[in-house]
Amino acid sequence: MSLTWLYYFIKPVLPWHVRIGLRRAVMTRRRKQFADVWPIAQGAAASPAGWPGWPDGKKFALVLTHDVEGAKGLQRVPELMRMEQRLGFRSSFNFVPEGGYSISAALRNRLEHAGFEVGVHGLRHDGKLYTSRKAFNSQAACIRSYLDGWRARGFRSPFMHHRLDWLHRLGVDYDMSTFDTDPFEPQPDSVMTIFPFWVSGGNGTGYVEMPYTLPQDFTLFVLFRERTVDIWKRKLDWLARHGGMVLINTHPDYMCFNGARPGRDEYPVHYYEEFLNYLKQRYAGQYWDALPRDVAAYYRTEVPLAERSSRKKICMVTHSIYERDNRVRRYAEALARRGDHVQVIAVAGPKSKAESETLSGVTVHRVQRREHNERTKWSFAYRLIRFLTVSSLRLTQLHSRSRFDVVHVHNVPDFLVFSAWYPKLTGAKLILDIHDIVPEFFASKFGANKRNRYVRLLEYIEKASAWFVDHVIVSNHLWRSKLLQRSATPDKCSVMLNHVDPGIFYRRPRTRRDDRFVILFPGGLQRHQGLDVAIAAFDVIKDEFPLSEFHIYGDGGMKLELIAMVAQLGLQQRVRFFDSLPIDQIAQVVANADLGIVPKRADSFGNEAYSTKIMEFMSQGVPMVVSRTKIDTFYFNEKQVHFFDSGDPLSMANALREVMLNDRLRQQLVTAGLNYAEEHGWENKRQDYLDLVDSLSSEAERLNHDPMLPFGLNNRTYGSPVVASVER
Repeated sequence: MSLTWLYYFIKPVLPWHVRIGLRRAVMTRRRKQFADVWPIAQGAAASPAGWPGWPDGKKFALVLTHDVEGAKGLQRVPELMRMEQRLGFRSSFNFVPEGGYSISAALRNRLEHAGFEVGVHGLRHDGKLYTSRKAFNSQAACIRSYLDGWRARGFRSPFMHHRLDWLHRLGVDYDMSTFDTDPFEPQPDSVMTIFPFWVSGGNGTGYVEMPYTLPQDFTLFVLFRERTVDIWKRKLDWLARHGGMVLINTHPDYMCFNGARPGRDEYPVHYYEEFLNYLKQRYAGQYWDALPRDVAAYYRTEVPLAERSSRKKICMVTHSIYERDNRVRRYAEALARRGDHVQVIAVAGPKSKAESETLSGVTVHRVQRREHNERTKWSFAYRLIRFLTVSSLRLTQLHSRSRFDVVHVHNVPDFLVFSAWYPKLTGAKLILDIHDIVPEFFASKFGANKRNRYVRLLEYIEKASAWFVDHVIVSNHLWRSKLLQRSATPDKCSVMLNHVDPGIFYRRPRTRRDDRFVILFPGGLQRHQGLDVAIAAFDVIKDEFPLSEFHIYGDGGMKLELIAMVAQLGLQQRVRFFDSLPIDQIAQVVANADLGIVPKRADSFGNEAYSTKIMEFMSQGVPMVVSRTKIDTFYFNEKQVHFFDSGDPLSMANALREVMLNDRLRQQLVTAGLNYAEEHGWENKRQDYLDLVDSLSSEAERLNHDPMLPFGLNNRTYGSPVVASVER
């Protein structure tokens, strides 16, 4: 049984001053704790991609709404309506159909004839709409009948509880049950945007979600006992600067009219009147005074279906340096570009400037520094377990503040998925993304055989990790087949290659103007990459091509060994080592290369490890010499890359020689490579990933209550402390 459920159970018998006293004590503490995101969350200001702006070039939109919770509020509706008419405004009133009062058709008609709007505010104001899917379905038909009978197009849930995917059953044009930032609500998962967004129901269906963006009156004037509207004014000014939606929700139940002395749960209505006058005087002619239905209609008309922004909340966890990890960046930036709120927990590189920063719309949290000098399996395991611990703590903290719909965890290691235990417990869906298949990777890195007890243990961990998550993405088809044999089922396992992101690997101009011939390898410096083979091959041809150089960008456990090999061969002036670079900088390095190499060993992990470098070289029109491995012969042919026998320096030297001397061959490889990269680029595959995230996050909203779990753990509405529940 959750604390929130318990609160709703005992609320009717708790004295008012006890309830409010508890709430004030806790909310005062939370106000300090969340001072960085309330009342203003800077991260919510970003305009959605393709946002058309407001009608007639208006600076921002103004949407006034009121929730009528009881008979006292109903009696005050006409007076509030007259005040707004006198000031030249109109608003929306949301009524509870089966609450403690009865709304007459005459009042609804009066509001509509005066240019106001009527919406539905739940079915009953008891906080139980979302206790389970069954409970919701039983009320949805009644709610829909009231929507139809009142000719209402919009909905707002009592207590701002929300299960956005469930609301498709109501058939509404819009919903207003969320907020840009409000840590004091019972379900405090802010959507972190000050713009309307789209909640898709599939097949072109859906509705517009409009978060309220000004703090609610009850919070300010009853709980915090503010005696001015300065917070409203400050937030209004900020919203106006960023061109967002000024959507306010007030309650006539708590407004005191005609100069009477406010009751214990009331505030003078002149606070609201002062705010409207401030808005009218300071921003005259600059705002679009709209009803919620107007905003929903405008959004549907002006924003094409394919460009409508989602606002899902996604977290990625990766034991890698985000700036250098093309696969993780590609996913994260694709989500951010469509309007999702994306955070990444990663490790810090040597040049990382801050613990947390925002890059291309993605918030990156760096919780540990990454080093590539592991010499034993124990030092490697220690760092991974340490990262599991710190990433779990940070993920739990982030999820507590903004509940994630999906957590996408990237291996190595597989067991990193268990860092998401708390999001999973509270309803989030999990993805395990297998960049490298771990048992084989471990065996290759530390020279272990397949029957080694550590390798067997890693196979058990892989199976447990695949069971724990909702979907497994694997980076090539060979590994998917292997994974299906021992760890995953076909229905929850899909392949996503390391596609090239055209936002980074677009065709870049060559900026080198010298007469050198540069052979390039960018990547990890592990044994399976075969760099020792490549250095030996270069030593064979160096005298035939005196202007050639071999450039190696990257870090890894073999770097010192490779440097020593180069020195022993006397190649220090011809084989040059460079530090790893962020992906966007590597793209330009690749564009300036004359020949790319992928010299992986076929007798190791590299035999089945798909190399991202191949399509990166292809995208820049750089011909390639590639080791003949099982994975690369599966995906590529001799017209696209020039193969050599894996592990054989003389075979590689011959392949290098053939490509360097044959202009026609080089041009054939360039043309075929460009065609392959265009056909298999991320631009053509991105929607597959977005569809996967959408399908999983929709499932997350369809959880039925499991009586075997404590009440509320798999129903995200009820995950917060009882004292965070709103009194309204």
